[in-house]
Amino acid sequence: MSVNYLLTGAIGMASLIAALFFLRFWKTTHDRFFLYFAVSFLIQGVNRFFLVQGAQASDDTPIGYLFRLISYMLIVIAVIDKNRSVSEK
Repeated sequence: MSVNYLLTGAIGMASLIAALFFLRFWKTTHDRFFLYFAVSFLIQGVNRFFLVQGAQASDDTPIGYLFRLISYMLIVIAVIDKNRSVSEK
């Protein structure tokens, strides 16, 4: 599978920008929900960066899936944690 470096770089940049926004929201609210999302998008952005740099052969390698799994699990944990903390109040 051929890697489109322009699109991969754009997705990585967008992921890192989203991570910075969520980090800013976390700094103002100190809500773990935003911290989980910031780390999730940071992982996705770093994964795209390494994909463009050639550390991974393509996006569909097992390590690429592992990074996405960790990232998406952080989002699921954030939603579950947020719903659990709201219902306990």
